[in-house]
Amino acid sequence: MSLSVENLSVSYGANQVLDGLCLDKLVEGSFTGLLGPNAAGKSTLFKALAGLIKTDAGEVRLQGESLSSLSRLQRARKVAYLPQSFHTNLALSVFESVLLSLKQQSGWRVKPQDLREVVGILQLLGIEQLADKDICELSGGQKQLVAMARILVVKPEVVLLDEPTSALDLHHQLAILTVVKKLSVDRGLITIAALHDVNLAAKFCDHLVLLNNGVIQVAGDPSKVLSLPLLGETYKVSTSLQTSTQGRLYVDAQLLEPHLAMA
Repeated sequence: MSLSVENLSVSYGANQVLDGLCLDKLVEGSFTGLLGPNAAGKSTLFKALAGLIKTDAGEVRLQGESLSSLSRLQRARKVAYLPQSFHTNLALSVFESVLLSLKQQSGWRVKPQDLREVVGILQLLGIEQLADKDICELSGGQKQLVAMARILVVKPEVVLLDEPTSALDLHHQLAILTVVKKLSVDRGLITIAALHDVNLAAKFCDHLVLLNNGVIQVAGDPSKVLSLPLLGETYKVSTSLQTSTQGRLYVDAQLLEPHLAMA
């Protein structure tokens, strides 16, 4: 299984957000980190891949099949999208919310296997203790974990995560990305996560894509992408790629003009 993007363009009125964007084939079991500054076009790319917005041109193909030929429901079964924030006005418990997500994709009759699937995904994400809690009572980080459970329980082929760690503390950032990495491999998922923390991307991702101004600047192995001066130029900082005592890559970044930091 593979995902590819060909000449994808998206605009909002006169504002061109994605301009002829192309992605080489991303394969099953891979975990790709999508990097880029604010307003680079990352969220728009995810919405276009998920079929949630109209595109001006281009094709998104999964295993050679154009996703534009699928109905919205068929596409949602294949491509799961987790936005930056999860909101609901429904008075549901965590367990009910995840079960509802599952049944939206497979019919409304609840079977014992459905209940086991929900329990399993809550345990996998370490939030089984929240099962009976009302979603409205949860913290932002907890809601983010529940949103993750809602998309993973469906067992899609492609998972798009828009800043999945933004509301999480360090422990839960590492925990959730460890789970995502493991599930990508074990289930043969094609996973793409937009990450602001380049060092989390270096730690967990096996492929990186650097996006800026709606155009892919570079894509490839983390050791390649993170070592390029282009990375610092894109973020308007100075970067150097280092190796930890454990042999892991990390990026040391410095402001080009420190006196402007508080401006």
